Amino acid sequence: MQVIILAAGMGRRLGELTQDNTKCMVTVNGVRLIDRLLRQLVSVSNPLHRIVIVIGYEGKKLKEYLGNSYQHIPLEYVENPIYNKTNNIYSLFLAKEELAYDDTLLVESDLIFEDGVFEKVLSNPFPNLAVVAKYESWMDGTMVVLDGENNIVTFVPKSAFSYNDVERYYKTANIYKFSRDFSVTKYIPFLEAYSKAMGTNEYYESVLRVLSMLDKTGLKGLPIDNMKWYEIDDVQDLDIAETLFATDGKTKQLRYQQRYGGYWRFPHLLDFCYLVNPYFPTERMRNELRASFDTLLSEYPSGMKVNTLLMSKYFNIYQDYVCIGNGAAELIKTLMEQLTGKLGVVYPTFEEYPNRKDKNTLVLYIPNNRDFRYTVKELEEYFEDKDISSLLLINPDNPSGNFISCEDVLSLATWAKIRNIRLIVDESFVDFSMGSVSNTLLLNSILDSFSNLVVIKSISKSYGVPGLRLGVLATSDASLVQIIRKDVAIWNINSFAEYYMQIFGKYEKDYLEACQKFIAERERFYMELQKIPFLRVIPSQANYFLCEIMEKYSSSELVGALLESANILIKDCSMKFGFEHKNYIRIAVRNEQENNKLLSALIHL
Repeated sequence: MQVIILAAGMGRRLGELTQDNTKCMVTVNGVRLIDRLLRQLVSVSNPLHRIVIVIGYEGKKLKEYLGNSYQHIPLEYVENPIYNKTNNIYSLFLAKEELAYDDTLLVESDLIFEDGVFEKVLSNPFPNLAVVAKYESWMDGTMVVLDGENNIVTFVPKSAFSYNDVERYYKTANIYKFSRDFSVTKYIPFLEAYSKAMGTNEYYESVLRVLSMLDKTGLKGLPIDNMKWYEIDDVQDLDIAETLFATDGKTKQLRYQQRYGGYWRFPHLLDFCYLVNPYFPTERMRNELRASFDTLLSEYPSGMKVNTLLMSKYFNIYQDYVCIGNGAAELIKTLMEQLTGKLGVVYPTFEEYPNRKDKNTLVLYIPNNRDFRYTVKELEEYFEDKDISSLLLINPDNPSGNFISCEDVLSLATWAKIRNIRLIVDESFVDFSMGSVSNTLLLNSILDSFSNLVVIKSISKSYGVPGLRLGVLATSDASLVQIIRKDVAIWNINSFAEYYMQIFGKYEKDYLEACQKFIAERERFYMELQKIPFLRVIPSQANYFLCEIMEKYSSSELVGALLESANILIKDCSMKFGFEHKNYIRIAVRNEQENNKLLSALIHL
């Protein structure tokens, strides 16, 4: 068995990373692609007798770097002198004599994949294979369709790709095994004819497509859905690959957390870190949003006035009391910039608020108990003699899940009003509490009674639409409303978010049912989590649990272990202020099926 590696391309989309080197010299986590590839090739149990590399762009540098052998396996080179005018069909055409020499592994040099893929290919008894993976949204290029016995029945080029058929598609992973007989009697003759007829600016998989149309391939697909791989064409691909192939759990954890979302780029990752409602929107509401996709994509959204009207209708509060935000984060930033004097903060907390203030203006309260529980009375006693102009209350609190009843919050608002203190209440998770939406402060009667009260709510969290970036700030303080409206952009909301607000009223009953369904699942999940011997689970009225790790792992070790063993991401809280490096984690509550996957992973650690 021999190997042919195609490495002639220029890799223009990688920009400065390939300014002076070919693509396979790019490093992923400090290791060059070509070094990783060669190490994997020489590690297979069935020895390879030679490796042929087709070079082109900066080929001299690659040849000088690799030399004429790699761990006693000869390296031979074929040069493509017109690499800048051709595609990979010509590179393979130039290597057709080498292809005819022996059974061959054909590999492209811009791939990264986990150890074991080559072993899987070489141990498979079928002589002619294409490594494939079930279609995912990040994949681009040639697709195939398999029959029930994994025979490739159709090659689907980009021009024929249809999103209506994605359930049938597999992406070619650009690793092939060809027998010498297949190469000599089928592939090479068609390669020569196709190149002569269509020119050199084509792709070698087009030849396989022609053979499949003639029912002449005898080529099977070898799915590797349970194995990691990635094709690196640009800097974003490189960023994702460095996350997927991080060398240890701690590094991988850090790389995921630095992304602050966008985990949909990792379809196999199960995210127990970010906090959303798993039961809303309903499928019917999603279908209505899909039905208007073309219009919403191509049309401008309305300005601030119309969207404020929609938001006031959404919560049935006066329009003059409402500020709409591109997520709660936009409103938090603007609000924090307007506050004067000192701000009282309960720690540990959602740090988006205090991070927007000078540390010298913060007055901190840390509950003196392992569960980080506190009451209104404790807050009032602590801040009674403190020089604060504003007091922040996250309710339920994040990450502790501590909850203060609506009655007690209003008592705190009265206490603050007497002392001329502005009370800021973030109730992003309040709909998950026992009593659900009846605990909200977003009522005209409450806002009218307390001009010192500012209520902020992230619609991403409880309504399950984080991609829409919607948030609301409400207060009867007219001057503050005007300041914040002027500070945010007039078109701060996109058309999809606007349309979502417009149709929400039709689905409000579904939302209330979703909240009740969530509360029931949270209680079940809580009972099951308590069975994990190394966790102390703190009761919560939100859509997450704060847990103390009692033994076996540190918080960082547990996060890394779940990433490595089950591709599950949870939140390490040990570095957050207020935890004093103690081993706490936060686990989101998802739906029953996903919660059970986490439970199973924890049990088997």
